[in-house]
Amino acid sequence: MKIMSVNSGSSSLKFCLFDMDYKNVVARGLFERIGIDNSKYTIKFNDEVISEEMELMDHSVAVSTLLEKLQNLGLVKSLDEIVGVGHRIVQGKDVFKESVIVTDKVMEQLENLIPLAPLHNKANVMGIKAFQEFLPNAIMVACFDTAYHMSMEEESYLYAIPYKWYSEYGVRKYGAHGISHRYVSREIRKLLGKDEFKLISCHLGSGASITAIENGKSIDTSMGFTPLAGLIMMSRSGDVDPSIIPYVMEKEGKNASEVIDDLNRNSGLLALSEYSGDMRDILAKALEGDSKCILAKNKFVRRVVDYIAQYYVLLGGCDVLAFTAGIGENRDSIRQEICEKLECLGIKIDKELNKTNQQFTKISSEESKTLIYVVPTDEELMIAEDTFNLINR
Repeated sequence: MKIMSVNSGSSSLKFCLFDMDYKNVVARGLFERIGIDNSKYTIKFNDEVISEEMELMDHSVAVSTLLEKLQNLGLVKSLDEIVGVGHRIVQGKDVFKESVIVTDKVMEQLENLIPLAPLHNKANVMGIKAFQEFLPNAIMVACFDTAYHMSMEEESYLYAIPYKWYSEYGVRKYGAHGISHRYVSREIRKLLGKDEFKLISCHLGSGASITAIENGKSIDTSMGFTPLAGLIMMSRSGDVDPSIIPYVMEKEGKNASEVIDDLNRNSGLLALSEYSGDMRDILAKALEGDSKCILAKNKFVRRVVDYIAQYYVLLGGCDVLAFTAGIGENRDSIRQEICEKLECLGIKIDKELNKTNQQFTKISSEESKTLIYVVPTDEELMIAEDTFNLINR
């Protein structure tokens, strides 16, 4: 049984084709810098890798290209071999507390949720429709990043706003990256060999969030009503004073939607550096002494440290600090700067281990009171397993 996992981010689309009968990966790959200059795709299969730079205007183009390449490479003789496709959906509100098979009603609900995650849910819906067109006989499954955070208590997810906004309009913290945080939590549980543990999971990529996890359950998370809140991200501002919105509306003659769009697409690392939203570009320029890129990097690190420290206190300590996603897994200098600022909490990194950039490795020193791990996230596997289980329910 072949199942496709599709994990679409704000500027990327990861995919993985699984043969679930043998529990092996047929092919996996990444379409990156979607909607950005120098976009490209990489497909890995049978110890081979193909990579090509090509213009990827949006996620719809990426999906159509992916299916075409799978056939051209002979990885599937027919697209009918793919019996299920699991789609990562960022925002499921409290309507969806677990993964579901996509029906017409579910599609309508997903479209209604687009305003809560404008950079993602629209692309997710377009992706589902594209796969439905190419794979009319396959079962589509929606897997929600918000579902994992439904374990949060009211004091974590409620805002100090008129209660009517929550009770009638659903305004509350939903979080995101739940599939990734759930995977990291599961792997740390296996590593520790016990169900009771305190974990701070740092998903640091083009989108970024931190989650406080106790005994496998999400206690609090940095993203909020939408993925715009929390950490500084590639093009998202993270936490800002909401009074900025009407102020900028008046100054620039924009409406609220246009200002929110600026906060989503034209802020974050991109705005601070005035160069790029990609941490790889920023670090390279920072090494050359570019003051704005240095500022962007420092602000990013500081915001991450702020949230880790907050959740350390919330949990009453921390057994494991985990780094995952693009920046978390691959930028050792960022991990080092973060951990060095947390030494007052007894969190100490081993600089040499940290430089190896090996996947799923301990990078804490022997003196550290908290274990520090780099955990390569596998949202695709979680999505495939949910899809497989729903198909065979």
